[in-house]
Amino acid sequence: MKNKLNGQSVRNLIIRNAHIIDPANGINEVMDLHIKSHRIVKWGKDLAAEEAEILDAKKLHLLPGLIDMHVHFREPGYEHKETIETGALAAIAGGFVGCVSMPNTKPACDNAQVVKYQIERANIINFNLFPAGTLTQGREGKKISEMAEMKAAGAVAVTDDGNWVFDSGVARRTYEYAATYGLPILSHAEDQTIALNGVMNEGIVSTKLGLRGRPNAAEDIATARDIELVRLIKCQLHFQHVSTRGAVDMIRRAKAEGLPVTAEATPHHIALTDAEFLRYDTFYKMNPPLRTEEDRQAVLKGLEDGTIDVIATDHAPHAFEEKDLDIEQAPFGTIGLESAFGIAMTELYHGRKWKLEEIVKKMSLVPAEILKKQNFGRLKTGEQANFVLVDVNKEWTFSEENVHSKSLNSCFYGKKLKGKVLYTFAKGYQYAL
Repeated sequence: MKNKLNGQSVRNLIIRNAHIIDPANGINEVMDLHIKSHRIVKWGKDLAAEEAEILDAKKLHLLPGLIDMHVHFREPGYEHKETIETGALAAIAGGFVGCVSMPNTKPACDNAQVVKYQIERANIINFNLFPAGTLTQGREGKKISEMAEMKAAGAVAVTDDGNWVFDSGVARRTYEYAATYGLPILSHAEDQTIALNGVMNEGIVSTKLGLRGRPNAAEDIATARDIELVRLIKCQLHFQHVSTRGAVDMIRRAKAEGLPVTAEATPHHIALTDAEFLRYDTFYKMNPPLRTEEDRQAVLKGLEDGTIDVIATDHAPHAFEEKDLDIEQAPFGTIGLESAFGIAMTELYHGRKWKLEEIVKKMSLVPAEILKKQNFGRLKTGEQANFVLVDVNKEWTFSEENVHSKSLNSCFYGKKLKGKVLYTFAKGYQYAL
C-alpha cells in the first residue's frame, strides 16, 4: 500500500486549458475553471482572479467526479478488510468522489444509527459516502428493515446485497415498502438454491478444473422474478453486477416495456472471462462469477445500447489470509476502485471507440441521477468541487503500488491500461495522484 494520500484544501485556484467534458451541461471544449473556498465559481475562457493559484491542465480532460453505486467499505465490523477511511482513499485514487456503501457490515446497516455512523465517519475525512440500508432486518430475508428511519438518516437505497430475498412474498412486501419511501432497490439477483456452493461459473472451465459451478440460471431466474415484481409494484429496481446474456436480454425487454429498472456492470465482467480461473487463483473468485466470452459480449452490447446504465466496481476487499485459503474456502470478491477508470478507458474508449461523454454518463452522471443526487455528475456553480483531471492517453500497468485499499485482492495486477486519473477534487480538496 502506498503512503496515505493528502488532500489540499482548495482556497483559490484556476485550472487552465482543461478540455471539459460535461454531458449534463452540454460542455465539450477547452476552458478554464475557477474554484474558491472549496466551491466552483465559474468556468469559461481566459478566467482571472486575484491571488489565485494556477494549475495548467493542457492536454488533460476535466470530468465530473466518478460515482460508484456499489462498494463494500466493511465498517463497522470488518475493519481488518477495509475501513471507511481506507475505502475513501482507494476511491479518491481511482477518481471517485462518492460511493454507495453496501450494508453487509456487522452489525448490518439496518437502522438509522449505523447509517449516521457511516456518514459521520466519511465526513471526518471529507468524502461523499452514500450508505445503502438493508431491505430486511439483519439481511435475513424475513422482516422489513427500518426504511423510513434510515432514509431520514441519509440512506440513499436499500438492498440485502449478497443475499437475494428468496421468499417472493417477503420480497413483494419489502419492495412495496421501499417504493412508499421512494428508495431505489439494489438487487443482487441470484437464486442461492440454484447457485448452491459453486465457486466459479458452471461450464467447460469448471468441468476441466473439477470445481463446483454457479450456473447462469441462478442469475436469470432471480432476474425474471424481480422484473415481475417491478411489473406488479412499479418500484424503482436496480440490478447489480449483471453478468449473463439471459439477464441482459430480460432487462432489455423490461426497459422496452417502460418498467422502472436500471442495471450496472462491473469492470471485471467487462474485461475478463472464466478462462482466467485456469490460473487457479482466488483473486478471480467473485460473485457473480466471471462468465463466458458470450456472456461478456452480451454485457458489452448491453452497455452500448443502454440496457446497462452504469459501471460500478463491487469493490470487495478481503484480508490476505482470507484470500490465501483454498479456492473452495476463500471468500468471493475483488477490489476495484483504483483500476476501474483505467479498465473502462482501455476496454471501451480506446478498445471499442466510445466517446468520452459515454464514459462520463456510465460512471458519473447516470449513477447520480439514479440516486437523485442532482449536485453530482455535473459541474455546478456554488457547489463543492467534485471532479477529476485525467490523461486519456497515459499508458500504465496496474500493480500493488496503485492500491490504497487496506486489502490487495485485485484481479487486474499486471494489466496494461491506457487512461489514468491524475487529480481528484473531492469536497473541494485536491489530491494529486
